[in-house]
Amino acid sequence: MTNSIEITKAKTSKIQDVDFENLSFGKIFTDHMFTCDFKNGEWQKPEITPYAPLTLDPSARVFHYGQAVFEGMKAYKDDAGKIWLFRPEDNLARINKSAERLAMPAFPHDLFMEGLKKLINIDEDWVKPGFGNSLYIRPFVIATEPAIAASPALEYKFLIICSPAQSYYSGDVRVLVAEQFSRSANGGVGFAKAAGNYAAQFYPTSLANQEGFQQIIWTDADTHEYLEEAGTMNVFFRINDTLITAPTSERILDGITRKSIIQIAKDADINVEIRPIKVSEIVEASKNGSLKEIFGSGTAAVVSPISAFSHKGELFEVPKQDDKYSDKFKNLLNGIQYNTLEDPYGWRQSI
Repeated sequence: MTNSIEITKAKTSKIQDVDFENLSFGKIFTDHMFTCDFKNGEWQKPEITPYAPLTLDPSARVFHYGQAVFEGMKAYKDDAGKIWLFRPEDNLARINKSAERLAMPAFPHDLFMEGLKKLINIDEDWVKPGFGNSLYIRPFVIATEPAIAASPALEYKFLIICSPAQSYYSGDVRVLVAEQFSRSANGGVGFAKAAGNYAAQFYPTSLANQEGFQQIIWTDADTHEYLEEAGTMNVFFRINDTLITAPTSERILDGITRKSIIQIAKDADINVEIRPIKVSEIVEASKNGSLKEIFGSGTAAVVSPISAFSHKGELFEVPKQDDKYSDKFKNLLNGIQYNTLEDPYGWRQSI
């Protein structure tokens, strides 16, 4: 494998046709993409080419056995026009951890960082300044070997595509606590960003949507007694002035925003408990008035407040707070990401 990236630029740009004031998340893509094939036991020469459809054999193993993993990350532009990434090495570590669980090859660190930065530099005009504006970055790996035997593929394709984004969620979110369906189970792939994890969520989430809820708070597969994740996000609970979140495990994604919030909270002398949380504990806290906040955390939304949850047919409203932890965390994270605040952690990287 060579680290020399072959670059072919688009003859014309699509950017003049994009209404950046009215973006639908994940539907518009930049002019270029990064690709690299894995063949004969090693990664081949990487390329940056004009964004275009792929041609795959109908027997490509990704279609039959689901060997597909991905990441979600963002680039931000400050008021001086400089572009920043947020903890990109963590994204690479996680996609490689996901790949390992699905018997897929790891992608080299240096090549990932070089390809990512060159791709964003080429499409830098797509990164708009201002809070809420960002470039959503989707690295992913798929099995491309044309064979339908039930075994790991010998050929893969690593890609990075980018999509301009605005604020992902608007307003508070109402959630349904899962009592029947499960997101993941012990010994499974819940900790991995495997494509199939998300496909399996769509049906129960659509049922929740029909009942007027935007998302589900997932519970453990064995007993449905313990709270785990909210939709595609990690979830936090504030009881009085204590912040509580479930520990990461083979069922729960090791969220990068989650880790960042925990660090920020601890540095702000907020009591943080990382432990299993029973549904009954949150129900009781809601009834006795000690439940102050519930919010999800993730790359797309950063922090998403939850205004109500339903369990066993009973709706519990989360009271509005003047001094919300969720607002503090989002403002601090955005300040680091957009280079308006100091970054004492070294999370921010320039392009």
